[in-house]
Amino acid sequence: MSIRKHLRARESLDKRLAPFRDNPELQRPSKGWLRAIRNALGLTTDQLAQRAGISQYTVSKWEKAEMQDSMTLRKLREAAEALDCELVYTLVPRQPLSSMVRHRAEVVADALLARNHHTMLLEAQSLSKDEILREREQLIDDLLRLKPARLWDPIEVTS
Repeated sequence: MSIRKHLRARESLDKRLAPFRDNPELQRPSKGWLRAIRNALGLTTDQLAQRAGISQYTVSKWEKAEMQDSMTLRKLREAAEALDCELVYTLVPRQPLSSMVRHRAEVVADALLARNHHTMLLEAQSLSKDEILREREQLIDDLLRLKPARLWDPIEVTS
């Protein structure tokens, strides 16, 4: 995938996911979505069990598993079907993807600059703070223009 395509994909996803980020209305209810929807519909666990073709005990296990984050997507989909609901599954980055990539470029640039600055100090060729800041910004820009996957390679730490 080209850099331009990565950027467009990132911008598109950032735009689509923005409404989900930090939206308290989308937080799981205290007793879980399954129980909240079941109760709102006025269904008992026995009635939901009959709709799903399972035991009442299994419905209780589903609700408990949801609260313990141990329910599989397949089981959650089955529960949604029995409740005549659509399962919506998404990963919502805690910050915009573009910010995540920029931050990672800054971390990588700082690590590279620290390594290079250490070598230059040993050779008595240190840079001024302004020169270091300009070099940092240039390095960040260069890193952002490279293949994005390279940003996520492990950073070698030198002492």
